[in-house]
Amino acid sequence: MNISIRGVRGSIPVTGSDTAYYGGNTSCVVVSQNDFMFVLDGGSGMTKFHLPESSPKKINVLLTHLHLDHIIGMGFFEPFFDPEMEVHIWGPKSNSGSLHSRLSKYLSPPLFPVSLRDLPCEMFFHEIENSQFELGPFNIQSQYIIHPGPTVGYRVSNGKSVFTYIPDHEPMLGRPASHHEKKWTSGYNLAHGADLLLHDAQYSALEYKSKTGWGHCSMNDALEFAQLTEVKKILLTHHDPNHTDEQLNQLFGELKKSETHSINFELAAEGMKIVLP
Repeated sequence: MNISIRGVRGSIPVTGSDTAYYGGNTSCVVVSQNDFMFVLDGGSGMTKFHLPESSPKKINVLLTHLHLDHIIGMGFFEPFFDPEMEVHIWGPKSNSGSLHSRLSKYLSPPLFPVSLRDLPCEMFFHEIENSQFELGPFNIQSQYIIHPGPTVGYRVSNGKSVFTYIPDHEPMLGRPASHHEKKWTSGYNLAHGADLLLHDAQYSALEYKSKTGWGHCSMNDALEFAQLTEVKKILLTHHDPNHTDEQLNQLFGELKKSETHSINFELAAEGMKIVLP
């Protein structure tokens, strides 16, 4: 299983020399094995996605939710403009409208010059809940998690390795991790025992105090979640757009000094490539 990280920033893309190391693009990850690949989220990191020439004319895009930072790159997604391409979009079911109608609110004037209905590719929409399905060599599990609006996380398995993707999540909302029962913890079943967890860690512990309920996680709580779920490694992602590389390095250093658990963790960076068996 090959994991290519194309975007790690939260809330809004940022540019500049002070964010160049970790990257300024919002959430997007490409997962592949042999000739099969799919995309997780359509943040601005999606604009760098190109299908290899030898790839089949079919691609799957799995959205965690429809907040703008997770779909802002979709209007520039190269396969959308190929009339020979078959595009499958997966996303959480909502009572407020179909997946197609909700996406169309962004991919249409005046917010975007091209309407979703006018794209030349053949497009299919799949609404998911607490679901399980197969994509190529992968078994995918989705599950609703704590974040404003219908939001899911994903557990991706190839039979040998497990990758869990939960970029927007507030699992410790209301009480500390030490008081959480595993079966009632948001996202527990998705992450439990995963070889790699890519997880929301937008705030420092101090920042989180004034942003509780916003749907995001402190770095400290993300590590508590990783310990609770017994993952082998966690990559902290969805970096706050106001955090420079220098600030992220400082926060990471403080975590390393204060961390009493044997959690294997590091900060996710745009351009990272991870290979799981």
